[in-house]
Amino acid sequence: MFYPTLYSFYLSFHEWNGIGPRTYVGLSNYAKLFSGGGLFLKSMTNCTIIFFEYVPIMTLGALILASLLNSRYIRLQGVFRTFIFLPYVTAIIAVTYSFQYLLDTNYGMINLFLSWFGIERIAWLNSPTLARICLSSLITWRWLGYNMVLFLAGLQFIPPELYEAAKIDGATPLQSFFHITIPLVKPIIFFCIFLSTIGTFSLFDEPFILTSIGTSTGGGPVNATLSPILLLYNMGFRYLRFGTASAVAYLLFVVLFLCGLFEIKFLGGKR
Repeated sequence: MFYPTLYSFYLSFHEWNGIGPRTYVGLSNYAKLFSGGGLFLKSMTNCTIIFFEYVPIMTLGALILASLLNSRYIRLQGVFRTFIFLPYVTAIIAVTYSFQYLLDTNYGMINLFLSWFGIERIAWLNSPTLARICLSSLITWRWLGYNMVLFLAGLQFIPPELYEAAKIDGATPLQSFFHITIPLVKPIIFFCIFLSTIGTFSLFDEPFILTSIGTSTGGGPVNATLSPILLLYNMGFRYLRFGTASAVAYLLFVVLFLCGLFEIKFLGGKR
């Protein structure tokens, strides 16, 4: 564990193709990531946009679903929980290829449905903005059930007497949700956001498969869905620039570490 970590740090200051001798280049590998095309900054910007596109919707949606499925007025709760959680345990390759088929410009089911209303075909995965939205939708659909289960676990520890007392005092269900449910599940909300931050900047399978139409590297179009992990993969295993790939790994570690400190201080500091 320690040797690969230290060796990759050592390698980030060298140029190496995996076979020949290593050449010391100092901070050149780090500088390359910010100069020219600035692919590292591009990948971080992409993930930041994707984060704000799906995390608020997914977190709020998971909390609302958990509240509904925790209610005694909803029947067949186990069935609904299973169906909502099912995307999380489904193979990511199968899920992503299914989304790719649905979003296909010529043969996709979504464009076929839109054609019934006279709407022209939309190139969902050929537009930078639409490609990011499609990727965000895929992530939301897959992780909604996982976050819902986390909220369900937290909601079951809230004493029912609190809701009964609020009802006696004249509080509506909406008021109880905002003044009882949300304050008591704040630690879980923070935990979900924390996991989503790490998950978003560690995306690989989804952008690699979903946007690999016409390219073997994914991350398209024009690097609109390129993630740091996908950049690391391309640098190391496609271009054989293992020093640059190691630099990407350590820059990503620093960014995630700082994001974690920020979230702990400003989101998780008060209970």
